[in-house]
Amino acid sequence: MLSEKTAARVLAAALETGGDFAEIFYEDTQTSSLQMLSARVEEAVAGRDHGAGIRVFREYGSVYVYTNDTSLEGLLTAARQAAAAIGSDRAADAVIMLAPAAIASIHPVRIPPSDVSAMRKAEILRAAYHAAKGYDPSVAQVTATYMDRHQQVTIANSEGLFVTDERTRVRLGVLAVAGDGRENQSGFNGPGGQMGFEFFDSHDPAEYGRDAARTAVTMLRADLCPAGPMTVAIESGFGGVLFHEACGHALEATSVAKGHSVFAGKLGQTIASDVVTAIDDATIPGAWGSGNIDDEGTPCRRNVLIEKGVLKSYLIDRLNGRRMGMASTGSARRQSYAFAPTSRMSNTFIDAGDSSDEDIIASIASGLYCVKMGGGSVNPLTGSFNFAVSEGYLVKNGKIDRPVRGATLIGKGEEILRRIDRVGRCVKTGQGMCGSLSGSVPADVGQPLIRISEIVVGGRQEGAQS
Repeated sequence: MLSEKTAARVLAAALETGGDFAEIFYEDTQTSSLQMLSARVEEAVAGRDHGAGIRVFREYGSVYVYTNDTSLEGLLTAARQAAAAIGSDRAADAVIMLAPAAIASIHPVRIPPSDVSAMRKAEILRAAYHAAKGYDPSVAQVTATYMDRHQQVTIANSEGLFVTDERTRVRLGVLAVAGDGRENQSGFNGPGGQMGFEFFDSHDPAEYGRDAARTAVTMLRADLCPAGPMTVAIESGFGGVLFHEACGHALEATSVAKGHSVFAGKLGQTIASDVVTAIDDATIPGAWGSGNIDDEGTPCRRNVLIEKGVLKSYLIDRLNGRRMGMASTGSARRQSYAFAPTSRMSNTFIDAGDSSDEDIIASIASGLYCVKMGGGSVNPLTGSFNFAVSEGYLVKNGKIDRPVRGATLIGKGEEILRRIDRVGRCVKTGQGMCGSLSGSVPADVGQPLIRISEIVVGGRQEGAQS
């Protein structure tokens, strides 16, 4: 890994032309993955990602150069390229004094995935595959994937930081497709955590396989969803993706610092109903989106974004913090050394409220109950979003009526925050990969069951041809 002596020389070289801050992100990552299709392991891949990124600031400007040549000469070459791009004046020689810091991991690994045989990993896939395939004769195809990743990083900067960290993650993915000869419907589950192979001691792959198949079969036999404004209840767990996408990205300094967010300049203002408290917490032990330090070396922390409807904080990285005149919140993340970091969510969720799930459903005279959410799109500047409902049910007179498919939720994040009028008591989370300027990073989304008083549901208009 990167030595203090080498880091100091490289940082000094990066500041040769007048930069006022320099940073090295040094990475060595090993990954493995298996995929099962048609009851056979069709693909087994192992890889290593090794390299370093060097970043230089000059006031509000930034240059990033990365390389997989981590020899001293390779790093010095990258540092001088960054220096040349950030300025042209010869600066006084920088004296870099590094102070190594030890960090305690809150994500201990009991069974390193590298110690587990490919055969044992394949057993996890078989359990998920056969549970899904055997759920119902209409399940035509199942794809099960296993992934593990062990990342070692060293981060050093010209302010004296020198810190190392290790991150281990495992994840299972199960995609089930049900068909009747005319059309297909799918169901998916993707549990994961920042821990070792012991993750599967408490997460039964067969259970996730059956549930993915259940969703696919249920939606295959469901009616088409009607369209129009409705009261909507969104289930806990991955239902939190709606807040993550429609509101969370607009609270990242990546958007806020440039004024490209509907929430820019609104700290201390009421932006949601008073039953909404939203949190981004990277300190949850073992959680998929957690960390010990962020990718700038700042300790991870729990950030209260919205408290009883009032905007309390943004998610801030070092560079955008400069632009905003605010300190980092430990929210800088990147996919790998090939990406400069920026502010990103970690484990983001709407916190527990005081309504029971039964009362929330009972309060809906006519509406939609969204059990699982799918993909969607959002514009952080306007907050406009469009999300697919993977599994939904009509609600009539306070009771769940029948399953419906083809539903989408359409609206604006700021409006929806104000229309959340009931929040349940039990927070659950779901795992995903979040994409932004700094690549794709693991992120947890979550919430209790929530009720939105009104939202536009896209589906089939009454009287339309099927």
